[in-house]
Amino acid sequence: MTDVHPFRALRYDPARVELTDVLAPVYDVVADEDRAVYWDRHPHNALRLELTKDAADQASADYADVAERLRNWRDEGVLRRDEAPAFYALRQRFRAPDGRPLERSGFFAALTLEDYAARVVRPHERTLSGPKADRLKILQATQTNLSSVFMLYEDREDELARHYAAALASPEAITASDDGGVEQTLAPVRDPEAAEAIRAFLAERPVVIADGHHRYETALTHRDQRREAGESDDAPSSRLLAYFANAFAPGSLLLPIHRLVLDAPVPDAAAWGKLEAAGWERREVAVGEADSIPGVLDTELGSLVGRYAFAADDASGTLVLWSRPAGAELSVRVIHDEVLGGVFGLDDEAVRSGAVAFPKSALQTAKDVRTGRGRVALYLNPLTPDDVFRVTEAGETLPQKSTFFYPKLPTGLLFRTNEGDE
Repeated sequence: MTDVHPFRALRYDPARVELTDVLAPVYDVVADEDRAVYWDRHPHNALRLELTKDAADQASADYADVAERLRNWRDEGVLRRDEAPAFYALRQRFRAPDGRPLERSGFFAALTLEDYAARVVRPHERTLSGPKADRLKILQATQTNLSSVFMLYEDREDELARHYAAALASPEAITASDDGGVEQTLAPVRDPEAAEAIRAFLAERPVVIADGHHRYETALTHRDQRREAGESDDAPSSRLLAYFANAFAPGSLLLPIHRLVLDAPVPDAAAWGKLEAAGWERREVAVGEADSIPGVLDTELGSLVGRYAFAADDASGTLVLWSRPAGAELSVRVIHDEVLGGVFGLDDEAVRSGAVAFPKSALQTAKDVRTGRGRVALYLNPLTPDDVFRVTEAGETLPQKSTFFYPKLPTGLLFRTNEGDE
């Protein structure tokens, strides 16, 4: 089902730059005020290929300067294209928010683009038009995949990992660290048998987009435009750079994305009473400063795994835990319908329009509600990989910002061009 190919990656020459100096977070998580940090860190930092230095210039950018910068870096030898196609193994060593050391391995490949209707590549969330228009401009200008889409495959026995693990011990492996303290080790997979095992394994399975829906849909639009201009169905524009990881591997970490209500009245007792009338159970826990929230959530909210559950925090010093027996529906969808909708009166359009923020850290969420950025914080338990695959198998999507597969992929490990020779 899933068609993957080795490709000739465009990579930084380690003799010219330290990879740690030029890595950057994926463009859509970089705060506007942090753009200059990466621009100024190194003259060849990867963020210079993804975002304007000043956020105010983004809307009018046509990215001709990025295309020229990319050409110059190649002419200078800072970036060089590998001579032979390969898959590229990536190992990420990191610590979970609770301090546990974890390791996630996967690989990069050139993925043949498929329309969602084919059910080969399966989305789990809806997209917005604005980000896609911006990414289409940069793809048209550079003809290069500058950051990767993150794909999940199902391998409950973790069989495929052994086929790319050996490459990570080879002399070609390069290691760098990103700003989050994640150790990144990248190596080409040269063994033909391993490459064939990777290709054959995925050919029998669909994949789910973990991160990069906007990039994937942008690539579909670009592919269709190029075909209308006369390119063949198998042209380089029919593929894109994708990273693949086993959603069920020991190092796969799915974190919750919390909800911070920004634009709605704080519910009164009658509004919260709607939940009690619907069978929700209420329990109060005293909390101190924001720093105490993660530990309380691990203990209290974590004990409610297997039930519909969330914790509400209005910065009053009392955390209110709500739960009820779970049914077949996903907890995050029930919370959107019965809590954001039923208690706060926010419909899907209000949520999409910015009435709710989606912090990925409980600590940051707690700080935000205590400094007045938000009115009420709603802390959630994480979904499971089974949840994600069950929903996408049914052809459904999750509510906005429901999943956070940690860690994200940095930009700058490698790039893929539409020059062919894959």
